[in-house]
Amino acid sequence: MSNRLKIFFEGVADVSSLMIPVVPFGIIFGVLAIDLGLSPITTMAMSIIIFGGASQIIFLQLFSAGASSLVILSSVGAVNSRHLLYGAVLSEHLSDLKIIWKIIISYFLVDQAFAVSNYYLKKNKAKNKHFHLLGAGFTCWTIWQITTFLGIILGSIVPDNLGLTFAIPLTFLALLVNDFRKLINVIVIIISGSIATLGYQVIPFKAYVIVAAISSLLAAYFLTKLINRKND
Repeated sequence: MSNRLKIFFEGVADVSSLMIPVVPFGIIFGVLAIDLGLSPITTMAMSIIIFGGASQIIFLQLFSAGASSLVILSSVGAVNSRHLLYGAVLSEHLSDLKIIWKIIISYFLVDQAFAVSNYYLKKNKAKNKHFHLLGAGFTCWTIWQITTFLGIILGSIVPDNLGLTFAIPLTFLALLVNDFRKLINVIVIIISGSIATLGYQVIPFKAYVIVAAISSLLAAYFLTKLINRKND
């Protein structure tokens, strides 16, 4: 097995455990889309083109509420703005790649892939280490497309009282497990979560996600500075 394939399958293995809550998440999306009148082709196209669980769910919610195209696009863009942060973090490790590779990897750069590959890229100096992110992202993509398709098929079978919506927050909570090991991470998580929760009804234009993210980044920056000064 070549070095590239070995690293690729390491990414597949590392992200696999995070795929468990994604399964009902994808099914939920497929079920909701069909229930709201979207065709199977449109539903699958959305999962392939957008490829973002949270933004797709928000799209459906706003679409069903009759929101304007401007509101839908801006809201989906706001939710997906976190990927700008992902790209900024990973640019440190992948800046030497050709533009075509950057475009391919950016498509597969979802939450779960970032969570496992960011740790891998920090610890490894392998020449083809970007294949880890490719493997993790491709795994997420495959599972998401399959579960969306299952949701389309099972839309009329899955009962509403099954409570599958728990999978949406569970998917993102699973990403935070490793971060609870450091006190500074816990503080930043608490700050971000508190601002997002308190600002949900207060911050206009549903920009609480962006405000919480920026606030937590600033908190992380100043806490890191403070810790470094003490260590010096």
